[in-house]
This record gives sequence, C-alpha cells and structure tokens, in this order.
Amino acid sequence: HIGALPYIIEKLGMPPIYTRNLTSLMLKKRQAEFPHVPDLDFKIIEGNEGVMIGQTSVKFYGVTHSIPDSMGIIIDTPYGWITTPGDFKLDHVDGKPTDEEEENYKVFDGKNVLLLLGESTNIENPGFSTPESVVHDNLAEIVKSIKGRLIVGMFASHFFRIAKIAEACELNGKKMVIEGRSLKNNIDIMIQAGLLKINKSTVINAPDMVNYSPDKIVILATGGQGDAYSALMRISEKQHKYVQINERDTVLLSSSIIPGNEKAVQKMKDNIARNGAKIIHYRSSDVFIHATGHANRGEIEWLHKKLNPKFFMPMHGHHYHVKLHADLAMQLGMPRENIIIPDDCNILEIQDKGTKFVKLPVKAPDNVVIVDGFTVGDIQDVVLRDRQILAEDGIFVVVAMLNPMSGRLIKSPDIISRGSVYLRESQELLREIRTTVRTTIEKAVYDTRNQPDLDYVKDVVTDTLGKFIFRETAKRPIIIPVILFA
Repeated sequence: HIGALPYIIEKLGMPPIYTRNLTSLMLKKRQAEFPHVPDLDFKIIEGNEGVMIGQTSVKFYGVTHSIPDSMGIIIDTPYGWITTPGDFKLDHVDGKPTDEEEENYKVFDGKNVLLLLGESTNIENPGFSTPESVVHDNLAEIVKSIKGRLIVGMFASHFFRIAKIAEACELNGKKMVIEGRSLKNNIDIMIQAGLLKINKSTVINAPDMVNYSPDKIVILATGGQGDAYSALMRISEKQHKYVQINERDTVLLSSSIIPGNEKAVQKMKDNIARNGAKIIHYRSSDVFIHATGHANRGEIEWLHKKLNPKFFMPMHGHHYHVKLHADLAMQLGMPRENIIIPDDCNILEIQDKGTKFVKLPVKAPDNVVIVDGFTVGDIQDVVLRDRQILAEDGIFVVVAMLNPMSGRLIKSPDIISRGSVYLRESQELLREIRTTVRTTIEKAVYDTRNQPDLDYVKDVVTDTLGKFIFRETAKRPIIIPVILFA
C-alpha cells in the first residue's frame, strides 16, 4: 500500500511520515527509484508511544498482519478516541489472542472509544482465520521433508515466511536461492532491520546451483500471482537462464489467488505441469501453506467487543462486505443511527460534542492519478477511450491524394489497418472500402466546392467509413483520414 507514495507525496506538501522502522526502510528503498523526489522526513514510532501532531494527540498500537511492524492508530479527541487497526488479524490459539496481542490491545481497557473504522475484507468467512504460526510450521516441515528441488512462489512482503524458510534451510543444511528483484530488496531490508539473521553461506546465486544436489536447493521466487515477467512465470515458460523445471521439482504456491489473476495463475500452473513438476497450492495441500492477513468474522467480532465503540464506520472491502460488517455491528448491539456505510470520497463528521455521527452532503475530490510513462497526473477520458478502442477494434488510416482543381482523387486511396482487419485476406472488403472512400471524398468536395472545407471532408469520411466497417465487420476502429493535395 506504500508504492504510490513517490507519486503523491509532493502534492501533499512533503509532510512528515510517522512510521515504524521497517516501513521507513522499505520506503527509502522504493524512493531510491525516484531521485527527483525530495528526501522524505521520517518520524520513527517505537512501541506504543504517542506523538503530538499540531494540537492533536496521536497514539499507536501494534497489530498482527502478514507483514511485521504493522500498527493501528488512535486519535485522541475531547469526546473519546477515534481508532483504526488498519489491516489486522489475530495470531490466536483456538480463538484466544496471543499474550503479545493482549498486551497491544490492553491500551483500550477502560477507554472511551468514540469511533472505530474497521476493515471488512473477510467478513464473510466465519470463525477465526488460520494463524500465521501454523503456516510457518508447515512450511518448515515441507522444506525438511521434500525430495528434490523446492521452488516457492510467494509475495515479497511475506517477511515472516521468508525468515521461517531461511531458518528451515539452515537447520536442514539446504541452500536458498532468491529470484526476483523485490524479494532480494526485501531480504536486504529484513537483514538491515534485524528481522533476518542468516549465515551468508546459506544463500547462493542461481548459477551456483549446479554445485549442489537438487535435494539441497530451495528457490524463493516472486510471481505466485502469475505476474508477467516475474521470476516464477519466466521459470514456468522456460525463459529463465538458470532454472529449468523438471519432473523431480516441487513448486509450492504459498498464496491465495487475488481476484482477477485466475487466468494468469492457471496459465502458470499449466506451464509447470507440462514440465512434469508437482504443484502444491493452498487448495490442494493437506496442510495450511497460506493464511490470510485479514481478520475473519470471529476476529472482527472480538475487536468490536474489545473496543466497544460508540460509532462505527466499516471500510476496506466492496460495498457488500462493508454492509455485512455494519450488520454485524448491529447484531452486537450498536444502534443503526450510529453506523455509517460510506462510499468513496464521503466526508463524515462527528457533531454536537460527540453525540451525532453524520455524512455530509459534499464529497472530497476523487480524480484518478495515472502513471503514464514519465507523466503522472490526470488523464483525459478521450485518451483512455482511444486506447480502449485501439485495443479492442484497432485503427484504420486512409491516405488520399486529391486534385484540388478537379476535386477528384488522383489514384485509389491507400488503406492501412492495424489490429482490425487483416487486409491481405480481405481483398473484397478492401476494394469496397477504397470505393467508399473515393465516392465519399469526391462527393464531400463537390458539396463544399464554393467554400472548400477540408475538416468537413475528413469528418464525412470518418463517419461514412466507420458505419460501413461496422456494418461489414461489427468493429468500430479508430479512423484517421489523411487527405493530401497533389
């Protein structure tokens, strides 16, 4: 969620960034790719300390998530606390939070929580989520017992899993190969932050794998979501210089599929299967090899009971999810009027000395910021529309040589088609297009003979040819007429 910061921080006026040390190290590594952006001003938060930001007191507390050093925020107001844990879960044992989690949330004991903003991602999932510690134990056992080479596809941000796999490699005398720029960067950050203590000889470079038995090799690779050009996708497509999958390999996908990535992941799995390797993924494994970083319904309910907020705003999820979260809050006894289900850009306000929670009739600006090459900012709708048309229906360029004296074409117009119709196999259509263009131009020129208007002629060609092509092909390509005077 921090990847957008280099694109927006200057627009925000370069404010200070209050964060844990780990996040600051990740941001510094990210910022190195944007040397034109001024240095960031970090305010490192240690433990559950509080800070004064202007006249406002802000406190922090640790939360469990898929990445270390995650924290919730408390804004102290005269009428009570406003808080959000952000993305969170519980690393529980049979529904009981760990001692560390109990200590973190003890900050709320006896406090007046005015407003809770709570995530809703997994509100549909009953009970408690799988603890990350269970996944760690299972991954360690797989590293220990697997026969042949093990290739693990994972998110580069799963720091805990990286550390556990590295520890298991050391305990079992195996070598670890890191493939993927983001993985390598994050491992450097983990070492710098003291989250990974590993013997340098445990990690080897890919070319050195030939010096070891496949049983002694564990490869960590980015691309578990089937990302184009990622390490694991290149390996699956036999495009990797040093890693060629074979029937003695096992590929473990330690992540669930993000909605929208299903086809890409399936393509990657098909590629791996064609090479004979065994695939272990979260649906086929007999043990848990992945756990969500988001709270299930049971953990969300625990949070509500622990904080007992007066007002509530569900967030982080589709409207369906936040509606279910609001329903849960009402089932737990919160009055309907104390809950606001927001839409993007809504502005909410606590009024009358903390007695009313309202949605204002105005909205915040919601312009989309698009990174388009070296350009960052708004993009015109017409540009996006043209790109969509180019992608779906292609482009036609019509080049015509016109005799201005006679108002007739000197020769048959040239037609250039890209991404629409393969003209070499559509000669009859090409002849009809040329005839249509010639007839249309000459008629339009004749109609404006008293007041020649080239723009009018081009518009008529675009309209007439567009209708003809749609009638013949059911496509609506971009049409660019170029009319030259001989």
